[in-house]
Amino acid sequence: MATAPATPRPSGVRGHWAAYRAGPFFPATMLALILTAAAGLFAGSYTYAMADPTPNDLPVAVVSKSALNDGKSARFLAGLEKALDSEMDLRRMRSYEDAQSAVEDQRVFAVLRFPSDQSVKLGVASAAGDSVAQVLTETAPQVAETTGVRLSIDDLKPLDRGDPRGLALFYISLAAVIIGFVGAVQLNVHAKGLNPPERIAFTALYSLMGGFVIHAVVRWLLDAVALTFPLSWVILSLTMFASGMVFTMFNTLFGRWAIIPTWGLMVLLGNPSSGGAVSWPLLPSPLGEIGRWLPPGASVNAQHTAVYFPEAQHPGPYLVLAGWAILSCAVFWIWRHRHPGGREPGEPALVPP
Repeated sequence: MATAPATPRPSGVRGHWAAYRAGPFFPATMLALILTAAAGLFAGSYTYAMADPTPNDLPVAVVSKSALNDGKSARFLAGLEKALDSEMDLRRMRSYEDAQSAVEDQRVFAVLRFPSDQSVKLGVASAAGDSVAQVLTETAPQVAETTGVRLSIDDLKPLDRGDPRGLALFYISLAAVIIGFVGAVQLNVHAKGLNPPERIAFTALYSLMGGFVIHAVVRWLLDAVALTFPLSWVILSLTMFASGMVFTMFNTLFGRWAIIPTWGLMVLLGNPSSGGAVSWPLLPSPLGEIGRWLPPGASVNAQHTAVYFPEAQHPGPYLVLAGWAILSCAVFWIWRHRHPGGREPGEPALVPP
């Protein structure tokens, strides 16, 4: 009986290193190191962004009959800024109606009225940022008691009863982001033979189907938050598609290590800075600025406006989502020859058994 020839054993340091690089232990070791670093970065990024939210230039509308240069009202404002450990961005409004319009446009997160030097009325907008409203409603009564003014608080834009913490929109956007790029990963593993147009088409297909199911479960089955159909469905689908194509773009540029930049951009950086769990005015300043330009932040922003501020729609979040989708598709298409998937020219898609 013929025997298989023995595999020569490596000799010397360089031989052992070359054999190690060519075998399965090298990528396994690299993955172990990457996952170790990712665990620390994951915990650190979310803790840095969410563990101790502090206001940064919190925009607040001020309605007052006279200038607040002295008296208890001025001391209340100074005490509130000191208690928040932040300098508020106070915006003088001529009337309460102007202040309400600013809330609807999401230009301010609260309204302060001073009917007299002895009283203060604080209006918060939970739908614009529940974490901001919570910080203000917890801090303002203590400051009012210290400065000796009468304080009343009301919610100008409350959240839906099924979502009292205002986290549902963050969760559905998070689901769309993660399923979006995980779907692209699975297409790469289980449907490797898809050509570029087919890969884009199937990414769009599972995005449309997944966005519809997320909407159906949250709105029609659980009735947690009043998502608007079809606008919320479009936002979810566009989020999933952009996320999936971001992975496909990185897969084209970096091959099998594409999950690293995708995870870093969408999860480590994008989700903590999205403004969903902690509103942008409470995030560290760099995250608050960066988050608006990433798909998770754009998705949360678009959903917030669609659900709670439908009369104040603005194109920014949709342009961000569309921009990432177009950029990713363009990079993938231009360098499609580098993508590890696809079929050879003339190779049929349907192979008979």
